[in-house]
Amino acid sequence: MHRGLWLRRVGSVLLVFFALSGAIRGERPAPLAPLQFLIGEWEGIGDQAGATGGFTFAPRVQDRVIVRTNYSNTPATGGTPASRHDDLMVVYVESGVVKADYFDSEGHVIRYVVDGRPGEAVFVSEIKAAEPRYRLTYTQASPGTLNGRFDVAPPGKPEAFAPYLSWTARKLK
Repeated sequence: MHRGLWLRRVGSVLLVFFALSGAIRGERPAPLAPLQFLIGEWEGIGDQAGATGGFTFAPRVQDRVIVRTNYSNTPATGGTPASRHDDLMVVYVESGVVKADYFDSEGHVIRYVVDGRPGEAVFVSEIKAAEPRYRLTYTQASPGTLNGRFDVAPPGKPEAFAPYLSWTARKLK
């Protein structure tokens, strides 16, 4: 084999090896890095209606995804019985875009695109005809406190978001 051709082949193999070495070591994809402020176990605080709840954001699959588990307990009021809500969300990178898939105990499935920057993460659902659109926002209020907001846009008005829920949470660990 010609020496120049051999060097090019070896160089190509080394280039591929170094390009993949981050993935082999399990390094978190750069697009997930701005979401690091969410990692941890959180407890909801200050709910005036007596609801309790909490959530955890945890890196999984060798730091390739972030999994959020969430629960809330709402006490009985008037003629409304007490209830519990559970959900799961998986945040991942696909083709360089941060996405999240949400599933809950009421049968909802929401697909989000995520805009993450240090101290803020905005999850916006895809537009579907004749269905509401959702926006979930987390903002770091202080190193141990998060503010959360869930907004809903009515069917046919995908940018007309209105507040639905808001909360504050403190980091437990």
